[in-house]
Amino acid sequence: MNLSTQSPAVVCFGEILWDVLPHTSLPGGAPMNVAYHLKKLGVAPALISRIGADERGKGLLTLLEESGIPISLVQTDAVHETGWVQATQKAHNEMAYDIVQPVAWDFIQWQQDFSQVLADARYFVFGSLAARNQVSRSTLFQLLETAPQKVLDINLRPPHFDKARIESLLAYTDVLKMNEGELELVSGWYGHQESYEAMARSLQDRFAIATIVVTLGANGALVLQRGQLYRQPGISVQVADTIGSGDAFLAGFLAQQLSGAGIQESLSFACSLGALIATYTGACPPYDPSAIKKMGDGAPDQSFTSTTVYH
Repeated sequence: MNLSTQSPAVVCFGEILWDVLPHTSLPGGAPMNVAYHLKKLGVAPALISRIGADERGKGLLTLLEESGIPISLVQTDAVHETGWVQATQKAHNEMAYDIVQPVAWDFIQWQQDFSQVLADARYFVFGSLAARNQVSRSTLFQLLETAPQKVLDINLRPPHFDKARIESLLAYTDVLKMNEGELELVSGWYGHQESYEAMARSLQDRFAIATIVVTLGANGALVLQRGQLYRQPGISVQVADTIGSGDAFLAGFLAQQLSGAGIQESLSFACSLGALIATYTGACPPYDPSAIKKMGDGAPDQSFTSTTVYH
């Protein structure tokens, strides 16, 4: 079926931008990254975002079109520039980001056709970063009122969040995806917990979140779904950079859930895809999805030290 006539299974909302590295610029933004990997996995995505009327914006539209992602819900801003981020690789494959503001994706306007797109979807993916500006934040909360299963990829980037805003997003959330640092930070608002499992349980109980997915860097990932815990070990790879590996992880997890897979199978696949993308430069590299299974086939039954870091 042609994607232009296929109802999207997943709607992604928020930032679309360029990651500006020391020697190159690469397309990025968590919502776009998730949409890119969903499309690679055969899932029809929709992307709601906003670009500037500039060369960077034209470049992002070209990438989307070449990737088969519809651009009909990507708005063009005549005033604000296309988003960009100064990305710097630090020790242990960690990335530091200087996120420019204000930019076009801070000003996503409500459109009536958003309602129909949401009505046909299974998941609505959003992050906390797109809530930093009042305009996009207002549109986001209007979307959350009628969205299907709401997936919050929390993406905490100081100084672009505060506790009250995160709590308001968590109140809508059905599936929460976060990394270990974000889990420690958010759960720490409500008291000290000894383990990641206890931290996740405290958030699940406080906000009635059905599913919490936590990426644990070298130690793989865990899922807490309605009180039941699932774990998956890490996969050792030679890391090029970790930009977008967490977004690929989320896309892999959702794609598997849409296919009817169980939590453990979905978690294993997500870890494999996240590890695969970490071996490439940038968030949206060309790759053969058949390589995901090969990556997973090399994973051990027990946790071990890995060079993979998810965000």
